[in-house]
Amino acid sequence: MSVEFIGYISNNNASETIVRNGPVLDRHHIETVAKAHENAGFDRVLLAFHSTIPDSLQVGQHVLGVTDKLNVLIAQRPGFTAPTLLARQLATIDQLWRGRVALHVITGGNAVELRQDGNTLDDKDERYARTDEFLDVVRAEWSSPRPFDYRGKYYQVEQGFSQVKPYRAEGIPVFVGGASDAAIEVAGKHADTFALWGESYDQVRDVTARVRSAAARHGRPAPRFSLSVRPILAETEEKAWAKAEAILERATALQDQTGYRRPADGRATAGAKRLLALAEQGSRIDKRLWTEIAKLTGANSNTTALVGTPEQVAEVFGDYYDLGISHFLIRGFDPLIDAIDYGRELIPLTRKRIAERQATRGVAAE
Repeated sequence: MSVEFIGYISNNNASETIVRNGPVLDRHHIETVAKAHENAGFDRVLLAFHSTIPDSLQVGQHVLGVTDKLNVLIAQRPGFTAPTLLARQLATIDQLWRGRVALHVITGGNAVELRQDGNTLDDKDERYARTDEFLDVVRAEWSSPRPFDYRGKYYQVEQGFSQVKPYRAEGIPVFVGGASDAAIEVAGKHADTFALWGESYDQVRDVTARVRSAAARHGRPAPRFSLSVRPILAETEEKAWAKAEAILERATALQDQTGYRRPADGRATAGAKRLLALAEQGSRIDKRLWTEIAKLTGANSNTTALVGTPEQVAEVFGDYYDLGISHFLIRGFDPLIDAIDYGRELIPLTRKRIAERQATRGVAAE
């Protein structure tokens, strides 16, 4: 099972510990961070979707244009763009950039934020039912050799057809995230890769087993699995934990300025609830999973961290690999500097450690 590293490119230089100083859409930042990820050995980068930020489709195209081989993972939400149109948009980009595109489907758990885009479907299970139909239509648009009809509750298509297909015959990879039962069911039917946040070993075992069972119910092979986490690295373990505490102190002091504040309304996605429940068990879980930033911010994004030396964090990645994780979505609290640092040691060390495990067990990388 091959390993893939996924980075993250924000639209400007900001994080839980960095207050934005510059335009909301900072072209120079995007270009610099994209090239840094490519040089650091990342396979792919995520472009996020939110109701108030620049369009990820267009930012993704720009990233492809300023890099040579870096792939993109473009997040989109069902309910905002017709699935036929989005399928053609992605297939067009995928053809122009020769198969460097993947789709990350984010159904969305915060009804208040969704309403900012005119999405008034408040029931989460209904939103996942819509996502199911959305992906039915997207895949039909990508693969159907002739016009097709689709009759669903949320989407109706008559004689839908796309002349442009994805660059590769197998199509564009689809990532699906979510932790509710409805999300798991959609992932079992549609996901090529299922995305988890940085959870404990036991939580990963639980979620991956549920997704595998859902895939089996739909007569599909199990998807691959991605883990999102924030590595905090230093030359010694002691210095790494000191760095983590300094990050927490700064994030706490800057909450009002950065906007990374725990929601006052108490609303949380199923994934966020899982991370918050984990944080209640303690600030340090398993070998070196750190939960304090998740607790501080309400865990409404990938906010758990792995703290240690590059060798120690690579070892934990090996543990997750043994649990079935093949993709690691990693980003730091200092976006540019951390991406460069990950490329120096963490990424090559992890690839080496996992290759050694495969060799020891006589397993070839897929």
